[in-house]
Amino acid sequence: MMPREHQADPFEGAALKGSKMREDKEPVLSLGSCLFPRVFQAFRIAVQPTKLLLAFLALTAVCLTGRLMDLNATVVVAPSGMTELDEYVSGSLQIDEHIRLFRETGGRTGVFSTLWHFGAKRFHSAVLGISRRDSLSVFADIAAGFAALGWAFTYHPVYSVVFFAVVLAVMALAGGAICRIAALQFAQGQKPGLAEAVRFSAGKFCSFLAAPVTPAAIIVVIGLSIFLLGLIGNIPIVGELFVGLFLPLAFLAGALIAIIVIGTLAGCGLMFPTIAYEDSDCFDAISRAFSYVYAKPWQMGFYTVVAVVYGTICYAFVRFFSFLLLWITHLFLRIGFFDGNRKLTAIWPQPDLTDLLGQTAAQPTNWSTSAAAFLVYVWVLVVIGLMVSFVISFYYSANTIIYALMRNRVDKTALDEIQPGSDDMAAEAGSVFRSVETASQDAADRQSGPATSE
Repeated sequence: MMPREHQADPFEGAALKGSKMREDKEPVLSLGSCLFPRVFQAFRIAVQPTKLLLAFLALTAVCLTGRLMDLNATVVVAPSGMTELDEYVSGSLQIDEHIRLFRETGGRTGVFSTLWHFGAKRFHSAVLGISRRDSLSVFADIAAGFAALGWAFTYHPVYSVVFFAVVLAVMALAGGAICRIAALQFAQGQKPGLAEAVRFSAGKFCSFLAAPVTPAAIIVVIGLSIFLLGLIGNIPIVGELFVGLFLPLAFLAGALIAIIVIGTLAGCGLMFPTIAYEDSDCFDAISRAFSYVYAKPWQMGFYTVVAVVYGTICYAFVRFFSFLLLWITHLFLRIGFFDGNRKLTAIWPQPDLTDLLGQTAAQPTNWSTSAAAFLVYVWVLVVIGLMVSFVISFYYSANTIIYALMRNRVDKTALDEIQPGSDDMAAEAGSVFRSVETASQDAADRQSGPATSE
């Protein structure tokens, strides 16, 4: 008979076997197969002050750049207030006629100002369309947004290239930092500081910058092959024969462009989170974004719809909170002014839920009133800027969560798994090195101790 201490314990064997099975099994999630409620954490993650500050600084940099570039006002505005962009988006072919007619008699404004007001109007329209469940209106507003970009690059190409290059660079730095903070917070409950997040984003700046640009560059390169075939078609007799002969190849190139366009539009929101989670490069970001979109398109679409609807509700709440803040402040100021509403209206028109700036201000009567009106305008813009910053922060935070959910579904990766940044790895390696060095020194001291005493 075997000694008691060497006998196999059946319960211990079962426990080891169960532990082995748990290790070999896919990651077990607390919500089981129902992951979409995790998207609802986006609001709590998005309102973190560090993310709002990053988004606000990025928004400020973009707006200042646009305002400076708008000093050269090039957009023609009709006396009725209709701009080139309004004419372009309306589908009318009279935009060139509009520019010719009102170049001398009409007003002028900047490209950034035109895009900003147009985008704000369409954004609010889309939010209302979502709340009314009017999908046609939402799609029309989204299409109008893309049409606005087409107008900018068609009629103001130099301005658009310079401005959107600045926007891309700013958002690559700020968006990458926001995604890194959101990834650490969602995966491990950590809240890294502003400097740490910016340092990570700056280290991966080229990857963040190249991720959304690379698909566009590939589309242009492939499109050039179709363009060259069209140029060959101009050759008499031989040209049209070449077009007819190589048209199947043009179809193949067109299909490839369509695949890239769909993957880019549906998966562009996953590119920054990929780099933030995996500490990888732009090619891995593009590969994973396309892979997740085409591997599980219905889940990707469902998570996106949930995030959009939830984001609409959150935006409505944040906008109402901003309006309430401004309205209450305005109310108590109005009570405090002895002359009632006259002087206050001259420096600060009453805010409205649909127009937080207000549009009923009286004309300032002296320099102090003008200066006060300007300062109030700036502070109200700060409140509005924080509201817009929430939208930016929510976009990156929600997409970071969606990336984690899609990675779990496609790659079977646990939600709490995230690659440490190069700075974290260097700090960890330094800590290990210091520990080894300290242990070696202690061992040397212990060995030299007796010899010294002798």
